[in-house]
Amino acid sequence: MDFEAIWETIKNYFAENYMSYVRFFAVLIIGIIVIKILLKIMSGVFRRMEPVAKRFLLAIFKFVFWLTLILVLLSVVGVEITGMLTAVSAVLLAIGMALESNIANLANGIVIVSSHMLKKGDFITVGDISGCVTEINFLFTTLTTLDNKKVTIPNSTIVNSAVVNAGANPKRRVDITFSVAYESDVELVKRTVIGVMRSNGKVYLDPEPFCKLKTIGESSLDFFSNCWCDSEDYWDVYYYLMENVYNEFKKNGIVIPYRQVEVREKRGAATLPFDNSPLPERKEKARKKEGGDNFMEKVKKKVDSKKAEKEKKKKAEKKDK
Repeated sequence: MDFEAIWETIKNYFAENYMSYVRFFAVLIIGIIVIKILLKIMSGVFRRMEPVAKRFLLAIFKFVFWLTLILVLLSVVGVEITGMLTAVSAVLLAIGMALESNIANLANGIVIVSSHMLKKGDFITVGDISGCVTEINFLFTTLTTLDNKKVTIPNSTIVNSAVVNAGANPKRRVDITFSVAYESDVELVKRTVIGVMRSNGKVYLDPEPFCKLKTIGESSLDFFSNCWCDSEDYWDVYYYLMENVYNEFKKNGIVIPYRQVEVREKRGAATLPFDNSPLPERKEKARKKEGGDNFMEKVKKKVDSKKAEKEKKKKAEKKDK
């Protein structure tokens, strides 16, 4: 084996092509620096976005930048990339047809992130699934349910479904309906429910807690009540009201009806508690006159003025005669 000939061949090769390798490493170093600078700039631009959305977009741009750098490096060392791009395009097309659903999830993931539809920490309901958003990635959105189960939902399902986002706003309204027996005092029930709501410091006093008789049912009086609280306190307030209203009902002798069969012997007319005060006198609400009424009044005035002018002319003609 002629080592001298081999060494000469290597020397000649590098002597002829050393500039290509210099350009290769120069482009590589400059490209890495440029990519890092661009990613840093974009990280600053996206600083006000949600962390999940920020990571999502940065990952996409990072992939595009590195792919571009690799193609440029291949072109620098003399590799013909036209045919390579054609082959890569054909491969990507075949992969795209095979992974059609995943590509749809990717596109919908971009929609979710760019439209700020969801953010980390939101409590959402999609179909029969409810949970807290913990991650939004390229293909899936991950929820953690109330019983600490991890649920992964395709992004396409979220975009194409009705999503209830309970954590989108800082405040939530707690709605509860309480049913009591017919013998119950309406005012006492309202005072009891509102008193329990006011006793919880997590409940807002403005807007004020609300409780009114909503329905006279077949076997109960149904009271609709609501109050406002911070979104993160919703379940604490809900369970507080359920437990303490039930306890206060028992203290005040308010009976909660339940399915049962009663046999009674009726003697005389039964008297139920009621408010004996008369209805308040009607106070007419001061209303602004609508534009239509003003228009008709103006028309009427014009017609009356024309009639008056005609009568004056007739009288003047009679006097002249």
